[in-house]
Amino acid sequence: MIPKVKICCISSPLEAKLAISHGASALGLVAKMPSGPGPISDELIQEIVRTIPPPIASFLLTSRIDSLEIIEHQKTVNSNVIQLVDALQTGSYDDFRKEIPAIKIVQVIHVVDEKSLDEALKISEKVDALLLDSGNPNLAVKELGGTGRVHNWAISRKIVEQSKVPVFLAGGLKTENIRAAIDAVQPYGLDLCNGVRTDGKLDPFKLEAFFNEVNRV
Repeated sequence: MIPKVKICCISSPLEAKLAISHGASALGLVAKMPSGPGPISDELIQEIVRTIPPPIASFLLTSRIDSLEIIEHQKTVNSNVIQLVDALQTGSYDDFRKEIPAIKIVQVIHVVDEKSLDEALKISEKVDALLLDSGNPNLAVKELGGTGRVHNWAISRKIVEQSKVPVFLAGGLKTENIRAAIDAVQPYGLDLCNGVRTDGKLDPFKLEAFFNEVNRV
């Protein structure tokens, strides 16, 4: 099965259209973050979401850690998926099911070491999908994605094999390593930001090369 592809850090309706035209199944819209590339205003996220046709998924990347605040955030921008880039601290995943049952919930797991496997499998019981990234939420200024680094794919493969829900792979993916990544991890989906950009802008030539490589796999 060819993995689904999510293009992240979308910054305009034009970038959304470009990513979709090359084959993206999902788009990532980055709200305020403590670090990393691509954050845009909630107003712009809402504007871009309005232009995304079904069945393309619109992922709101939120660093909020309270379930009710996250629900309010989603209702502001009207995305059909919430990507939690940090661990939920207050409230519960049940709040999402109760308040916004039609919205899919994707939890980011920052693959640091073997402990990430236990964390992922525990959370997989409560969400619609996992996304494995290369951040480090334990730093003084949290890294919550967009690092451009590859993590330990052997741990990611274990998570894919044991997870009850689909798993996206992120972190340093690009045309040059995507075949190795798919072979090593066998993810449901791929997620990338920097790997298809030049000087921060979505690059149609890199997009085409990336999708050609994915489709060859």
